[in-house]
Amino acid sequence: MKYLCLVYLDKENWSAVPDRECMDCGNAFRDRGVLLAAEPLHPIETAATVRVRNGKVSITDGPFAETKEQLAGFYLLEARDLNEAIQMAAKIPPAREGSIEVRPVRELVP
Repeated sequence: MKYLCLVYLDKENWSAVPDRECMDCGNAFRDRGVLLAAEPLHPIETAATVRVRNGKVSITDGPFAETKEQLAGFYLLEARDLNEAIQMAAKIPPAREGSIEVRPVRELVP
């Protein structure tokens, strides 16, 4: 099953974990055959939120909600179950500075 591991960090800790460490973690997951995708994100100042209400498009600078921790990146992993996904998420380096949200990916049903 696929699990999305969302990496959240405080703005002050955005660069606390070196890119090399995150790349090494991704490469280790890739070597095990469990990494499907992983990417860091630019800071929230570069984000836009799009909403469509009653056919009208509304665009707001920044993320949807004001939160202390901000979405910094993601790892899309293949795992047997939630427990295995959580064990893998604990190895993602930014978990030391922020948090990793682990969510199963739902298949769309036609």
